Amino acid sequence: MIKPVMIVDGGIAMSELNDAIKTRRSRRKYIPEVLKTVEIKKLQALIDEYNTKENLDIRLVVDNGDAFGGFRKSYGMFSGVRNYIALIGDKNDSVYLEKLGYYGELLILHATALGLGTCWVGGTFHRESCPFELSEEQSIVCVITVGRVPQGLSLKEKLIHKLTHRKTKTMEEMYKSDNDTPEWFLSGMEAVKYALSAINRQPVMFKYVKDGIVTANVENIHGEGYALDLGIAKLHFELGAGNGSWEFGNGTRFARTEK
Repeated sequence: MIKPVMIVDGGIAMSELNDAIKTRRSRRKYIPEVLKTVEIKKLQALIDEYNTKENLDIRLVVDNGDAFGGFRKSYGMFSGVRNYIALIGDKNDSVYLEKLGYYGELLILHATALGLGTCWVGGTFHRESCPFELSEEQSIVCVITVGRVPQGLSLKEKLIHKLTHRKTKTMEEMYKSDNDTPEWFLSGMEAVKYALSAINRQPVMFKYVKDGIVTANVENIHGEGYALDLGIAKLHFELGAGNGSWEFGNGTRFARTEK
């Protein structure tokens, strides 16, 4: 079961993560600076927690923009990247992509609450320039750029945002229910509306079953990026609904708990 993450001592409260859901934007232009020591410590502590908890391999890369250096590597999509989080998958774990989507997005929301810019990056970086070696069973699924950004979106960022958000599903198109839906479920679905997905396809379908039980399903879980999208959407629902946790896997359930 996925357990709700509550960082209290020097960290980010659940309410701040919900605020970050609505304020976060994909940023591609960065101020080429190294993260502050306090930011590195906070992000690394979270990464260590998630890696230990779920047997993941997430790595923070600081002051090394080689994977984004030059036009050839970033295709002109990114500038000033000096820090990023690498999400490394292990083929021996059948749900590793969903886990990386869930915990990668959780890191993004924490970084947003710290005032940093972020972006999911699947293809426009050079994997061979990442500063670590992997086993035969491992691969770099994607990375998350992180760092300080200019206050306003650049013209390129505005254009990319417009192109990738031309059509968004309504909340009613993303769930089914044969019963009356409680307010907490609708709050969860409201948070799902803000969940990123590749080319904005929003493939995850939620279903309110009964008695506080919800399921989440992707029709083609083996499609490129779909499992990541499932993990991201599940996290958003959990934060919006509160007081509950997910099982990993396609079609698995969210069980609501009492306060």
